[in-house]
Parts: sequence; structure tokens; C-alpha cells
Amino acid sequence: MKAIPAIDRYIFRLVLGPMLAVFVVAASLLVLDKMLKLFEFVGNEGGPISVVFRMLANLMPEYASLAIPLGLMLGILMAFRKLATTSELDVMRAVGLSYTRLLRVPYAITIVLAALNLLIVGYLQPLSRYWYEQLDFELRSGALGASIKVGEFTTLQDRVALRIEQSKDNGRQLSGIFARFSSPQGQVLTISAREGQFLALKGSPDTIILRLTDGQIIQDEPGASPRVLSFSRHDLPIDLPAIQRFRERGGKEREYILPELLRIGWSDAATRQLRNETRASLNFRLVEVVMMLLLPLLAVALAVPPKRSTSPLGVFVSIVLVVAYHKVNEYGQAAGAQGRFPPELILWGPFVLFAALILWMYWRVAYVPGGQPIGALEKFFGTLGKKITSLWKRRQRKARTA
Repeated sequence: MKAIPAIDRYIFRLVLGPMLAVFVVAASLLVLDKMLKLFEFVGNEGGPISVVFRMLANLMPEYASLAIPLGLMLGILMAFRKLATTSELDVMRAVGLSYTRLLRVPYAITIVLAALNLLIVGYLQPLSRYWYEQLDFELRSGALGASIKVGEFTTLQDRVALRIEQSKDNGRQLSGIFARFSSPQGQVLTISAREGQFLALKGSPDTIILRLTDGQIIQDEPGASPRVLSFSRHDLPIDLPAIQRFRERGGKEREYILPELLRIGWSDAATRQLRNETRASLNFRLVEVVMMLLLPLLAVALAVPPKRSTSPLGVFVSIVLVVAYHKVNEYGQAAGAQGRFPPELILWGPFVLFAALILWMYWRVAYVPGGQPIGALEKFFGTLGKKITSLWKRRQRKARTA
């Protein structure tokens, strides 16, 4: 660490704090929003609570791919904004340190995070998305051990209807049981019992035993009078429904890793629709990663406010630009997947325009004396704020005199 110049260590500390804070806040907001929906979904399906956290863990690569670029840009922006507002940047520039020299450490961080994001969107995110879909499927199908819902009728294989009034000890102790069994021969058993519990059969995993205590059985057969039997304990075997296997990975373009996208996107054996979808997904992932290499330039261009100004307008504009560009890329991916435009054109065209805008903004602030790319915006919003304040004061004066 001593071999690294003190100025680089200082800039690294300035960038690291806000970057990690933004990353944690952004990821937390995304996770909390999804967590509420997953708790409701898992609760309605009767699944274990632990599956919520497993599903959230599989969504983390997707959230990380969104939070990393935003955290990187705001971390660099807040660092250079602090240098500019405390006049430290003027001192550094006066001793001959250019913006390009000051961006050495931010670009080192950017390259590492861009490589990490490429790994996430290219490999981890497709796999985690597939695992998330698998958990969703298993939860809906009951493969995760979804419990019988209390107070509702549960149907098994269209032959067994079961209702439980109360469930204790994670479903091991049941009370207020009503069941109706029908056989292919037309025999119908209507059973009520005070208590019961499920028992597993060691040699038959597809069958469970419902052990009932203190109840009655009404046996109804075609052509015969119903019979009523009372029991103190009765065991009923229940065949579990067969659980369908989940599909293989690759049913959707978002589940393909980068080498698979390259192979399918230019394969003559794939349909035109599939080629468009995979090429659009490939270019979307690549253009999002490549754009990270321009974020330090954008951050610096928006971090330095005009002289004698401490307006946070640059922070707001940077967030708007990054989010708007991401939405443009999402539209480009959808349009490219539908075949309305070539995926390469609709995704890399906006990148070229946005890159040109960023390079112009950086050139203005770094090489043009007094150049401020957001100076006009600062002036506009300053004038607008003064007019709004003037109108508000005028209204208050009229209200007092009325």
C-alpha cells in the first residue's frame, strides 16, 4: 500500500465509502420490495418461510448487476464533488494534476467492477434465474413440502378432499379433521376425527399415513345402505400426487450463459425468432458492461459544479441519465428480440450517442477553461427557483393583506 501514491489512496477512500453505501442501499431497496411479494406468495402457496430467502438469494445477481453501475458512478461523483466544493480539486489542478491523472484509481476500480459485472450478467445471473424459476415451480407443485392450508379444502389426485381446523407443531399435530375419500369403484368414505397426524412410510416415499384419533367413518357404497363406524384410532394411507419434473435450463433467453448466446445467435439450426432473442440478450448484456467504462467520465463531468455554487443538480442529472439509458437499452432489447430492428443497431446506436455526449461533457470540464457542461442547467434551475420563490412570497403578501 505504501507504493501507491498518497493522492491515489486518498481518492480511493473518498470513492469507496459512497460507492459501498449506494450499492447497499440500492440492493436493499430492491430486495425489500421483492421480499414482501415473496412472503405473500409463499404464504398463499403454503410453503416454508426458508424458501423466501432462497429465492431472494437467487435474485441477488440480478439486483447486483443494477446496483454496481449506479454505486460506481455515484461513488466517483460524490468523491470529486467533495474535492470540488472544498477547493481541494483547485489545489490539485494548480500543482499539475490533470483530471486524467486523478481518474487513475477510479478507472482501476471501474475495470474490476466491469469484469465482475460481466461475470454476473454472463454466467451467474442466467444460472440464478433458472434456479429461481425452479424454486417457483417446486413451490407451486408442492415439491417443497407445502403444507395443507388450515381452514380450506385441499384436494389430492382428485380422489381425496381434506380439511383441517387447526395445525400445530409445524403440521405434525392436527385437530378438527374432515376427509372425504372416493374409490374408482364408487365407494365413498366420509371421515371426521378429533385429532390426527401425518406419518411417513420408510419404504414408500410416495405414500403417507394419516393417523386419526376419536372419530367416525360413514361408508357409502353403490346399492348398499350407508354404514357408520366409530373408532379410537384409524390409519388411512394417502397416495401423494406425482410431482412433475422441472424443465431443463435454457427455456428462456435470459437463462443462457454468454457462450450459449454466441452459439445460438448465429446458428442455422435455430429459428429466426430464437436467434433474434439471443442476439438481443447478448448485445444488451455487453453494452451494459461496456457503458461502465464511461461512467467515471460522466461522474467527473457532473460532479464539478460552477464556481460559487454548491447545487446538487449533477447528482440528480447523473441518476436520470443512467436510469434513462438503462430503460432505452431494455426497449432496444425488446425491439431487437421481436425482429423490428437489428439487435446490434438498436442497442449499440444509443450507446454511441450516449458515449459521444459523455466524452463532450468530460472534454468541456477537463480541457475548456471555465467549461461547465451543466452550467446552463444550473442557471435555468436557479432562475426557475427564484421565480417560484418570488411568486410564493407575493401570494403570501396578498393573503396577509386580504
